[in-house]
Amino acid sequence: MPADPQRSVTSKPPRGSGTSAIEVRRSSRRNRTVSAYREGDRTIVLIPARMSEAEEQRWVSVMLDKLAAQESKRVLGDAQLAERADRLSEQYFGGRARPASVRWVTNQNTRWGSCTPSEGSIRLSHRLQGMPEYVVDYVLVHELAHLLVPGHGPRFWRLLEAYPRTERARGYLEGVVAAERLPHLPTAHEE
Repeated sequence: MPADPQRSVTSKPPRGSGTSAIEVRRSSRRNRTVSAYREGDRTIVLIPARMSEAEEQRWVSVMLDKLAAQESKRVLGDAQLAERADRLSEQYFGGRARPASVRWVTNQNTRWGSCTPSEGSIRLSHRLQGMPEYVVDYVLVHELAHLLVPGHGPRFWRLLEAYPRTERARGYLEGVVAAERLPHLPTAHEE
């Protein structure tokens, strides 16, 4: 039986996706299904060979969001959160922001995170658990930036420009806050 002809295309990911490369593999044996998985820092997206370029772009975006949602459901422990903060500090601040501790807390119901620069401690609200990875990363980067610049002045916001998904993450968090303020609508069984 002859090998299935596949076209494999590697491209740069959408800006701020957190993935270094996306490889699209087309298969003539694949009729309708689309799937994706991570392989190191690369995302592999498997699609039918007959799919148009526009459909491919749409499905790559859908699958990246789906993978991010699956990954965000995995709750990080405090040690993993600290490791993530170290990686983000290295990536966005050249390792200059060095927290002494990074941990989840359950007593922050009106803020997403906090930082005490004099102690080097960062605390993230447990309400972030289960949110997309890029949102948790944004809050970590935000608090790491406070280790370098304490207030929210222009220097602070310039530091945050290094994180490419700042605006998207801020919009997500604003949406969560807005949704919490919506009036409670009764469900069918409450009526």
